[in-house]
Order: sequence, then structure tokens, then C-alpha cells
Amino acid sequence: MSTTVAIVEDNAALAASLRRVLNESEDCECVGTFSTAEDALQTIPRHSPDVVLMDIELPTISGIACTARLKQLNPSLQILILTVYNDHRKIFEALAAGASGYLLKRSSPEEIVRAVRDVKEGGAPMSAEIARKVVQSFRRSAPAVGGVESLTAREAEILALLAKGYASKEIADQLSISHRTVCGHLGKIYEKLHVRSRTEAVIKYLHG
Repeated sequence: MSTTVAIVEDNAALAASLRRVLNESEDCECVGTFSTAEDALQTIPRHSPDVVLMDIELPTISGIACTARLKQLNPSLQILILTVYNDHRKIFEALAAGASGYLLKRSSPEEIVRAVRDVKEGGAPMSAEIARKVVQSFRRSAPAVGGVESLTAREAEILALLAKGYASKEIADQLSISHRTVCGHLGKIYEKLHVRSRTEAVIKYLHG
């Protein structure tokens, strides 16, 4: 079954290129392109694509604000930021708004398609440069309450696989347990680490 993707990008040439890349892949299908956040907010909630590729710099309403509003309308929607911005503020604003991943526009077509697949399966794909900035920023911040040492052996094993980029279904296969069991462990991991997302859990794991 194809992964349906909507593109929010005001550069018409780039939007067309992204549409072509997705449609030429084996398992992705672009179901719409939008040049403004207003158009995206009006149409995307009605069609509920699996993934949204979101630019940050849009006319009138930013991609970050659009991300926050789309997540309010459909919390299960997976939004992947695709932008030229690599500064800390933009990265954390996007993640705080509900984005599940963050790629730079110079990423290769293969990297973009792979990230779309990953985010649909529950991963949190980031360009390597972005991941480094996230970790560096976290290391400069004060340590949060709760630590990796509070996890059980199984929870630590699952978190280590999560940090390697495995989606929850892949972790279940790796450990020969059910997907539901993995989700249960993830809930306990978030609670013990005092985090709310996979990205935050992985950051704490890398920091710890």
C-alpha cells in the first residue's frame, strides 16, 4: 500500500520535483501540493495523507505555525520538515510544534523518500547535521529529571534500537515481541525519562 504524501512548498519548481521523486518511488504517492499554509490547512485535514512534507518559509503563515495547527486538527498526522534552515531555534520550534522529523533541502531524493517511509513507520528522521545540533544543544542545557539508568534492561534495549533509527514495528521484529508490547515499553520509557516523544527520548539517551 502506497504512502500518501502532501507537499507544502511555495517554490513551484521544487514542489514539482518533490512530487516527481515521490511518484517515481515504489511505494509513495503525492496526493497534493500546496503553496500556502492557508491552502494546506483547508485541504489536508479532509484528505488525511500519511505524511506531510513541510517547508518553513511560507507566505503569511509559516510552516511551523502550519505544522502546529495541522497537529491540532489531526494529532496522528506525521509532518516532516524540509527546509534550508539549520539553526537551533528553527529546529526546536518545528519539533515543539509537532514535527516528527527535520531534513535539509540539500538531502538527496533517496534520503527524502527513505525519511518519508521512516516517519510513517514511527521513526524520527533527521539530517545528520540536524541531529548533531540537537544533541549539542541538549548537552548545553541543564539535565532533566529522570535518567536512562532508571530503565529496565528491556527498556534500555528498545531505546538503543530507537536511537539507531528503528521504527517500533522493526524493533518488535528485532526482539521477537509484539508491536503492542513495544508500544507499552515506549510509554514506560517516556514516563521514566520525563519526555513526550521519540525524539526527546533519543536525545536523552545520546546525552546520557
